Amino acid sequence: MPDLNIIQADYANPLHAAALIGLLDDYARDISGGGEPLSDFTKTHLVSALAARPQAFSVLAFEGAQPVGLVNCMEGFSTFACQPLVNVHDVVVIAGQRGKRLGEKMLALVEHIAAQRGACKLTLEVLQGNLSAIKLYQRIGFAAYQLDPAMGQAQFFQKWLGAHRH
Repeated sequence: MPDLNIIQADYANPLHAAALIGLLDDYARDISGGGEPLSDFTKTHLVSALAARPQAFSVLAFEGAQPVGLVNCMEGFSTFACQPLVNVHDVVVIAGQRGKRLGEKMLALVEHIAAQRGACKLTLEVLQGNLSAIKLYQRIGFAAYQLDPAMGQAQFFQKWLGAHRH
């Protein structure tokens, strides 16, 4: 069985760039990612766009030379804590590798990188129907966001601007 290697992606490394696009496209095609492939524009420009943003970082998992997992992250800022936070934006594990705790291992490296950046917390969004992901997130310490139980849990909203839909 090939070795598992979990690393921070180097956006300038063509192998890492190809792995990132391939894994994200696989996720986008899955029902939990929207069920549609990435656009040609995204495939062409995403890695350079991430590289141009110092607040972005990605974690890749390889089994031998085969890319098997990806986590894309964006640093944000908590005004209440007056500290950075890291939003876990995409978590991808290819179908044949699910159930092996790859997501947990990748998120451990994300947590380490976030701590090095001085982040006070990790945030993420997850679809209600993605029960395996919810189980993972709860197992490693994530919980639904709320300030006061009387006000309920936070909801995630979006509003598209212009012609951008993904």
